[in-house]
Amino acid sequence: MRFTRSSGILLPIYSLPRGAHIGDLGPGAFEFVDFLNSTDQSIWQLLPLGPPAAGNSPYSSYSAFAGNPLLISCDQLVDDRLLSPEQLADAGYTQANAGAVDYEAAKRIKDSLLATAFHSFKENSYPELEFEFEAFCQRNRDWLNDFVLFEAIAGDAHEWNWTKWEPGLAAREPASVEAAEARLQDAIAYSKFEQFVFDLQWRRLKAYANKNNVRIYGDMPIFVAFESADVWCHQDLFRLDENRRPSVVAGVPPDYFSETGQMWGNPLYAWDRLAETNYDWWVKRLKQAFELFDLLRIDHFRGFESYWEVPADAENAISGQWVPAPGDELFARIRSELGNVPIIAEDLGLITDEVHALRDRLELPGMRVMQFGYDHAHDAYHRPESYPDHSVAYTGTHDNDTVRGWYDARCANGNNNDLLHPFLGNGAGQLHVEMTRGLFHSAADTVIVPVQDLLGLDSKSRMNTPGEPNGNWAWRCLPDAITEGVANQLRELTNESNRRVHVTPGVTSGSE
Repeated sequence: MRFTRSSGILLPIYSLPRGAHIGDLGPGAFEFVDFLNSTDQSIWQLLPLGPPAAGNSPYSSYSAFAGNPLLISCDQLVDDRLLSPEQLADAGYTQANAGAVDYEAAKRIKDSLLATAFHSFKENSYPELEFEFEAFCQRNRDWLNDFVLFEAIAGDAHEWNWTKWEPGLAAREPASVEAAEARLQDAIAYSKFEQFVFDLQWRRLKAYANKNNVRIYGDMPIFVAFESADVWCHQDLFRLDENRRPSVVAGVPPDYFSETGQMWGNPLYAWDRLAETNYDWWVKRLKQAFELFDLLRIDHFRGFESYWEVPADAENAISGQWVPAPGDELFARIRSELGNVPIIAEDLGLITDEVHALRDRLELPGMRVMQFGYDHAHDAYHRPESYPDHSVAYTGTHDNDTVRGWYDARCANGNNNDLLHPFLGNGAGQLHVEMTRGLFHSAADTVIVPVQDLLGLDSKSRMNTPGEPNGNWAWRCLPDAITEGVANQLRELTNESNRRVHVTPGVTSGSE
């Protein structure tokens, strides 16, 4: 599938500058769409939207299908008459917070407000919302009923590790499941309400974005967390031992991010059993994703060709091994059901010819990252002059340092910056601008700039440091950071590089 020559910005919902303690699907999100439209950007790339497991990483969620309730906008709940402005003020929701994401404060405040909104929904008449709620529950019944039961049981037990639940529930014995459903009716109904509100608000935002010529570019982790509804409900589809614990886990071998590799800890798929189901779980997962997004990046695409299998009790990822995966067969099944959907292959890291061949057979665009192109003079693969048109190129990703932080570290380490001289003509302070210019003028069909690089921010604004368990996923864009000067500069770069996408109002331009 070929994409239009276009450009966009990477900014997670939780990093939006508006919203108390955490960015959400409220006014700040709509304002960012307006900014993108006004600067001729046609893509907004996000990080995964699922409810995160421990550590707040969006790449480790306790559901492959659910939305994160922390991203719900309480301002919209006021618009829907489920809350009052006074209730928001009393809960501290309107309190200004320009600093890092405070997950605990956001959860404390939003849990209280969502509980109040749920009570209002139950006790009062909202004919239109009630109709939409029933339609949502029916439309999503395949995953929703299992998810809300999982969440209700975990909340009641104060334990997300489902193997520690009473044995009947851990084994999903029908009598134990039915008893839990009867005992936890209120918690189940509340969980359904949260997912309904998230879905309702998300669809409003996506409709607004598409109306304003902005496509939403989603991100899907290839793996799911062990402590998730997906593994509990589909234990036969994962590599678990006799105690229902992972026998092997996912990771990557040593690379430029870590000398000992990375042990992600996610359970690995039992691909043979998935094949016996005709990959039904994956088809449903992709089907829902393309109801939420216009484009989709699948993280760790190389795991569809072969994956790094690490013994669950290993100290690090060095002792792992590569194991073949059924990429062609899986994607043939997906396309037979969903058609030629617009997927971007995250093909970074230790990539083999076999992975490139799978990507090319599927005709998927891969990724190029500018920062990786300037370590070795002989390797121009990630430099703009080498980008093929059928690719999605970045200054950096959520796992990279910012351009400014990356350059500062190079200088501190005594790196030779001769390769960067073309971008340093206006001084190091404008490096982010000139690298963005080089990116935009490349042949890549699609280019994406993390908002930190748009603003020229240093390492303190880094999104994530792979292998570091703490201090990640908390950066927020300051309310006044995106100035008129920044907007004018971005608009100029977009137009001079012929990346302005002309779209008929109300119609998205996903591919050509």
